[in-house]
Amino acid sequence: MKPNRRQIFTVGAAAAAASVAASAQTAAAAPAAVEFAATTSSTTGPYGSGVAGSWTNSTRAISTAAQFEKTRQTNGVFMFGDSISVQDGKALAIRLLNRNGTQLAVNNWSSRPSSGAVDALQAAASAYGLPRRILMASGSNDIFDPPKFRAQVDRAMSIAGRDRTVFWVDIQVVRRSVTATVQQADQRNSAWLNMQLYDAQTKYPNLRIIRWAEWLWVKPYRLLNYLRDGVHPSVPLGQDARNELIVQSLLS
Repeated sequence: MKPNRRQIFTVGAAAAAASVAASAQTAAAAPAAVEFAATTSSTTGPYGSGVAGSWTNSTRAISTAAQFEKTRQTNGVFMFGDSISVQDGKALAIRLLNRNGTQLAVNNWSSRPSSGAVDALQAAASAYGLPRRILMASGSNDIFDPPKFRAQVDRAMSIAGRDRTVFWVDIQVVRRSVTATVQQADQRNSAWLNMQLYDAQTKYPNLRIIRWAEWLWVKPYRLLNYLRDGVHPSVPLGQDARNELIVQSLLS
């Protein structure tokens, strides 16, 4: 089957980003404020990025039941994310509220793969019902086992149903703390995850992809200036840029 334009861009950009990230391996990075999934050993695992460790005791940011109820009642946004969202979620909530009064309720958990994020989506649907917009900012921790990701996207879309819009932030991971070989695996797996997202979009017309990874690839210097460690946005530069992409998509 002939690849489409998106596939060609993704593969080409992934290769370019891997090269840039590898050259920056020794660049200074700010101390991590939140966790990325740790590997359980030195093995690179079956997909080259390592093997994910436990996430259940990692830092988290979860709104109160009252905030979830208020957000649903006012047609706000439910967010389910990982450590990037633990770092950036409060700033995103403020940005949304200041822009047009939109409420944000969050369930963000560091090191959590998308299976856990979708479990949280299911729990929120059962406990509160769902608003018309759902933000999935998850996938960075799926680089350790990319084949399982598409099933989680399908689960999320099934839970949301056809009458709600699911916004999903695409994935860019090239950890500066690992070897060049593992960095290449990180980028390859990030591209693999993104391809699954774009493929899912052809099936679900109510799936909207927020193109954070693409925004970074368009100008490769952004990979250094807007990511503090190859995963988490720098603050405030990267945080502001990513959150603005999300707000523009949610309010369009």
